[in-house]
Amino acid sequence: MKTKLLTSAEQLFDQHGFMATSMDQLTKAAEMSSRTLYKHAGDKNGLIQAVLMERDRRFLQIIDVKSIDDLFEALQSWAETEGTRGCLFLRAYGETGGETPEIAKTVMAHKAAFHAQIAGILKTEFSANDPNLELLTEQILILIEGSTAAAIYRGAEAFKSAHKAASALIAQAIK
Repeated sequence: MKTKLLTSAEQLFDQHGFMATSMDQLTKAAEMSSRTLYKHAGDKNGLIQAVLMERDRRFLQIIDVKSIDDLFEALQSWAETEGTRGCLFLRAYGETGGETPEIAKTVMAHKAAFHAQIAGILKTEFSANDPNLELLTEQILILIEGSTAAAIYRGAEAFKSAHKAASALIAQAIK
């Protein structure tokens, strides 16, 4: 029952936003009473946090790859499957103004794990002590975040352009 609640809530939050989605919409979509919903999720902020944590788990599993090429392929595939409405984590952070501690903490943990994954991939091509590693990690992260935003109006193809830019950055850093 909790899986159906999380899946339904994620779809509604993604389509309509976190604040615009009512608890009535959530109970109807999950086909459960409000009492059952509150039993499983606590309050709405608890449900938002649970949805983000589940999405984080799925996302990190998909991007558990060994190369930058594979990372961009995974990101494009994710966008084609999940949609191109922007980063759900940043949308949650923005809608709550970063003022809801449990949501802000979940968003920041997700972003830190994503940063660490990119750094880990790059360490396979560069020495862990390479002075370019941190800057390159940041640049690729920004390319990905930008392509996620651009995908809203350009579609999943935005990741192909970001991939080309990342490849050029890596080639330049290797020289």
